[in-house]
Amino acid sequence: MLKRVLITLIVLIVAGIGLAWLNRTSILLHLVERQKVPVAPHQAIAWAKGPDTATLPATERPPNIIFILLDDVGINDISTYGGGVAEGRVPTPHIDQLAADGANFLQAYAGTGTCAPSRAMLLTGRYPTRTGFEYTPTPDGMGRAVAMIGNQMQSEHLPPIVFDSDRDAAAPPYEEKGLPSEEVTIAEVLKARGYHTAHIGKWHLGRGEGFRPNDQGFDESLLMASGLFLPEDDPNVVNAKLPFDPIDQFLWARMQYAASFNGGEWFEPRGYLTDYWTEESLNLIEANKHRPFFLYLAHWGVHTPLQATKEDYDAVGDIEPHRLRVYAAMLRALDRSVGQIVEKLEQEGLSENTLIVLSSDNGGAGYVGLSDINAPYRGWKITLFEGGIRVPMLVKWPAQITAGTISDTPVAHIDVMPTLASAANAPLPQGVAIDGQNMLTELLGTGEIQRPDDALFWQSGYTKVVRAGDWKLQVDGRQDKRWLFDLAADPTEQNNLAALRPDKLAELQALLDQHAASAREPLYPYTIESAIAIDKTLADPIEPGDEYAWWPN
Repeated sequence: MLKRVLITLIVLIVAGIGLAWLNRTSILLHLVERQKVPVAPHQAIAWAKGPDTATLPATERPPNIIFILLDDVGINDISTYGGGVAEGRVPTPHIDQLAADGANFLQAYAGTGTCAPSRAMLLTGRYPTRTGFEYTPTPDGMGRAVAMIGNQMQSEHLPPIVFDSDRDAAAPPYEEKGLPSEEVTIAEVLKARGYHTAHIGKWHLGRGEGFRPNDQGFDESLLMASGLFLPEDDPNVVNAKLPFDPIDQFLWARMQYAASFNGGEWFEPRGYLTDYWTEESLNLIEANKHRPFFLYLAHWGVHTPLQATKEDYDAVGDIEPHRLRVYAAMLRALDRSVGQIVEKLEQEGLSENTLIVLSSDNGGAGYVGLSDINAPYRGWKITLFEGGIRVPMLVKWPAQITAGTISDTPVAHIDVMPTLASAANAPLPQGVAIDGQNMLTELLGTGEIQRPDDALFWQSGYTKVVRAGDWKLQVDGRQDKRWLFDLAADPTEQNNLAALRPDKLAELQALLDQHAASAREPLYPYTIESAIAIDKTLADPIEPGDEYAWWPN
């Protein structure tokens, strides 16, 4: 009898283990959901108010500065640069007008192929080889979850995702993976010049003591505490989940509808997140219209999770597939945001002497399963091919920049910090090496942008790129593979010349080696490595021979 009971128990235990293994993804995501925190009801924001009247006319003060950063917007999503989303059915008229009224850099680059290091470069003007901020922080448990879920879906023609649990255990907690406080940001530079400085939206540069926006030069910060645009069951929301994307599955399980002001408790925003950030930006402008201000508006759209309002979803029309229609509706909201900010400046008589810069943190993501968002360029976010790092760079300043200015000079996110400082006539920090260049020298006709060796650099661990002149070398250290392109003749990177031009290969490799020679160690190690298909989205079948590039983060 006892033997029978023991056998039964063993069978039940084995069956339970087998059932748990089969349902391990659901169990993991359930555990992720349990990590959510309480969110208070909506709280009204009382922005610090400037003087009631101006001591100088708006045209005689240092320029107001607004930096608008979009998230994961592909270069082809902006109709100024190409066909526009959904084959041109959803244009971006307000962003297009920004380009028409100011300057448009046609060869502009993100700091890297993912968001957080790009944001650090934007704010500091420094490469990660100087700051150590090289990898995008992910919430605790995300790397393990993405690897587990992703490897269940991974094509047999791509290597499995690698997650290093030992490195993950040794890394600092998510809140402390941030830009070191000793780094000097553009907010600190402008604050010293007398600007009121405000941040609205995404941060992603640390949440612990010393890393928050208020610790990095911002007088005020309305933070995206978590990333739902609306509650999933809101009557005004249209959701598009991506069953083929492990990142999407993690975000839906973990994200909440929440904001925080100046480090306070989490509370519910008011309405659709893109519109809420915009409304508060307008309130910030109203409160500070009589003094110089710097607004860093870091939108979350069009990053996943894909959520749009029903109004925008209906307005973009009958687009297929469903995820593309939601994506297009999200882009419509971003474009509306730009239009409302420009209109507010005009209403307040601030437009002439306000400098607006618009960019995206990186190219469009292949994991949303939309093939044309970076067209005609190859690659996606999480790669250093042109599709992953080509971004808009629009600069409007009516008092100084001639409308319709076009530039073919390569520029990058490291150039934003010294450019904004120059516009404000603010000195750069003493004793700090700034890698970026002042873009205004070219826009105002006072000189040319000149870099050492005419070179720009990108990296994430062993994945490294240099562009020198029109030549671009990409090195994948895990595959020991090199791609060499002449971008003047081949801007879409179709013809790898590494075997045909050993002279250029050696020349650019020497620049990479030189750049790495003085680099500091990353602040924390990468813990996950993924092989990213270059020419296929995550929704496309992978075939033998499809090229891929490794990305460590």
